[in-house]
Amino acid sequence: MHAWLETLWPGFAGFAWPWAWALLPLPLLVRWLLPPRQPASPALRLPHGAALVPVLAARAAPRLGWLLPALAWLLLCAAAARPQQLGEAQAPPRQARQMLLAVDLSGSMAETDMRLGLDVVDRLTAAKAGIADFLDRRAGDRVGLLVFGQRAYMLAPLTLDRETVRQQLRDTTAGLAGRETALGDAIGLAVKRLREQPPGQRVLVLLTDGVNTAGVLEPLKAAELAREEGVRVHTIAFGSAGGGFSLFGVPVQGGGAEIDEDTLARVAAMTGGRFFRARDAQELAGIYAELDRLEPVDVAAAPARPRLERYPWPLAAALLLALLGWPLHRRGA
Repeated sequence: MHAWLETLWPGFAGFAWPWAWALLPLPLLVRWLLPPRQPASPALRLPHGAALVPVLAARAAPRLGWLLPALAWLLLCAAAARPQQLGEAQAPPRQARQMLLAVDLSGSMAETDMRLGLDVVDRLTAAKAGIADFLDRRAGDRVGLLVFGQRAYMLAPLTLDRETVRQQLRDTTAGLAGRETALGDAIGLAVKRLREQPPGQRVLVLLTDGVNTAGVLEPLKAAELAREEGVRVHTIAFGSAGGGFSLFGVPVQGGGAEIDEDTLARVAAMTGGRFFRARDAQELAGIYAELDRLEPVDVAAAPARPRLERYPWPLAAALLLALLGWPLHRRGA
């Protein structure tokens, strides 16, 4: 029967309650169990009674008056069995990561000690290039952008729209959030935003080139809050070991800023993350590639076809037949 219905009804997926078909002979069983109808009382003979026979025959119900109730009952049993049909294939939802990117915008990020291809650029420009490539590979994740200097700010809330995050990052400049560095406040703000998200996939990637010189929250205290809220913090210390480039691209000594690598490493260790040290743009690109490995994007599962309930169809047809059969029943009564 299943194969026959599949031929007539493309996408037919069977009946959820096939046992409901056992109700099909119920009317016959009830008719058999009920007592027989009482014989009609003796008729009164009337003169010219033969002339009334055609009139009464015209008013009588058709001989097949049982057909509509039988079809209606068949359709009711079909509705009770809950026929189902396969819908269009749909990809199941993935468990996206909630990932915040925290970028240092303190004054030292304007220092030109990086090479990007053949060009000499400042640290922020090199960081933007690495983060933009990283965003290209985070399809399916909800990504947000947080910047910090003397204070911490959310530039882009967590979103699936990576282009918006990329645009906000592109518009940032060194010193936009102040000349100093509030590491602890940046971590604290990230924890506050990620705490509102489902647990299990809360990640913060923090990039800085300095030490904590501003803010009200110490980095290690902020790391404790992150650990309590299940936020994994990866920290990146970014900047050359010392020196920079002249206007002609010639390396010069001096001018390197101090980076508190010890605190950054402890923050990462306390929260289950990793600490990285990037001295140039190439190393930074390798670090973001490593983060792709540590925080892989969930692979989409194979599309599935949902089962759609189709019991309203036979139910509506049964009610329609019942409405059509009611006048015939009244006529034959």
